[in-house]
Amino acid sequence: MTQTLRLSIAQMTSTNRHEGNIAWMEEAAAQAAEDGAQMLALPEASGLVNKDRDDALRLVVDHDADPFIAACREAAAKHGLWVQTGSTPVKGPDGVDGPRFLNHGDMIDPDGRIVAGYDKIHLFDIHLDGKPPTGESRRYGPGRRAVLADTPWGPAGLAICYDLRFPQLFRDYGQRGATLLFVPSAFTVPTGRAHWEVLLRARAIENGAFVIAAAQVGKHDDGRVTYGHSMVVNPWGEVLVDMGSDGPGLRTVDLNLDEVAAARRQIPSLQNGRDYSFDD
Repeated sequence: MTQTLRLSIAQMTSTNRHEGNIAWMEEAAAQAAEDGAQMLALPEASGLVNKDRDDALRLVVDHDADPFIAACREAAAKHGLWVQTGSTPVKGPDGVDGPRFLNHGDMIDPDGRIVAGYDKIHLFDIHLDGKPPTGESRRYGPGRRAVLADTPWGPAGLAICYDLRFPQLFRDYGQRGATLLFVPSAFTVPTGRAHWEVLLRARAIENGAFVIAAAQVGKHDDGRVTYGHSMVVNPWGEVLVDMGSDGPGLRTVDLNLDEVAAARRQIPSLQNGRDYSFDD
């Protein structure tokens, strides 16, 4: 396993059209390569942010035809980068109310090949006090499979945004040897302010792994506002990168994978778990 990963993490304000997001991603990939990065990590919905269902239905296509994914593959091959695409909506199976999407992310190698793909499992159906309900399941179908991507830096566990609140997914990744945990996100401002950092740090500490969480930020074309604060957290729970909420950008950081083994040796909670039962 390669012991050092130079990572560029992105923070975006994605638009409601693929073209602008592709152009931004291409510039970010070029900058990452200039910085000597080996991998570029993008946020959730990096390819398209569009809550207008009718408009989105005209734009969202099958995975194999998606222009943002194709552009990420081309950028990876052009610059010799690994690219974790964050996610973008692609066509999914129809639901009871008609067509639905999948919130899909890929891991792409430096030859432009997709080595792993993940569909967001846990959908953001919540009821914040004083705000209208958010029902992601009306537009999206759930993924069914947890996915570990093979990389030179060890197995990488793939997740997306609301998955962050389900610690067993990350524990399963950790117990299967994941050294990197990706959580590309588009957190709301209220939930981000209250929970974002503490949940990211908890997932890193619990599993002795690096957490890489590229995020959307600011006001988008469709009116939504996202929290920002793209973060990288090390296996001891220390925040190595916090990009704040001022706007889009790119940050490059070196990750020492020896820290994974050190954290797991000092606090071997992945091995110390015990079976238990409830008294009825």
